[in-house]
Amino acid sequence: MQEPLQVYAAGSLREVFTEIARDHEVRTGQKVALTFGASGLLRERIEKGEGAQVFASADTQHPQRLAAAGVWAPPTVFVRNSLCALTQAGVNATPQNLLETMLNPAVKLGTSTPKADPSGDYAWELFRKAETVRAGAYAALDAKALKLTGGPDSPKPPAGRGTYAWVMDQGQADVFLTYCTNAVASQKEVPRLKVVQVPANLQVGAAYGLTVRRGAPASADAFAKALLATAAQAAFARYGFGQP
Repeated sequence: MQEPLQVYAAGSLREVFTEIARDHEVRTGQKVALTFGASGLLRERIEKGEGAQVFASADTQHPQRLAAAGVWAPPTVFVRNSLCALTQAGVNATPQNLLETMLNPAVKLGTSTPKADPSGDYAWELFRKAETVRAGAYAALDAKALKLTGGPDSPKPPAGRGTYAWVMDQGQADVFLTYCTNAVASQKEVPRLKVVQVPANLQVGAAYGLTVRRGAPASADAFAKALLATAAQAAFARYGFGQP
């Protein structure tokens, strides 16, 4: 009997990867065991010896770091994402006033945790862009941002709850910077939440990197190839991801 293929993937891929892996199993008979988490934390677990065979990260840096050690193949970009702001119903944010809203001292600004989770790194990249729009914005945003998710000690939501919907439902933030795909999923779970597009001058694109462990069974390469094939790319598009 075939061993399950061990696939480690960014938390933002949970819904779409679950669907793609199920379809892959039906088509090929290959069982796929999925492990989700913040990409930086998954990379650390792999470096400590966990047996991942495919790693799908929300950035290219973490898989590149594994590849640099010689044990993993150089990463391929397989899908893209971008940042949106998820806001409480009472927050009057628009793309035009989003920076002003985030800078408002009365507004609680939530992010994920940089270095552990690429979503946090992208938020800080947005803060750096904000500095070019308004002097002093970086220091203000850096000081006030609440790192609520994606860290090794971040509280986990109850079973069946999405991380960002739960954090916002609890009132931990008024505005939360996360991937647009997460924001849309959170609004489905908690319809009163609003999704605000990030304006072009602050927008940060997220390139998701895919790597396969050298010496892994052929099923690992087959799954990686399937992620770039038409059926999987159509699934990514349905969940709001962009093409590689």
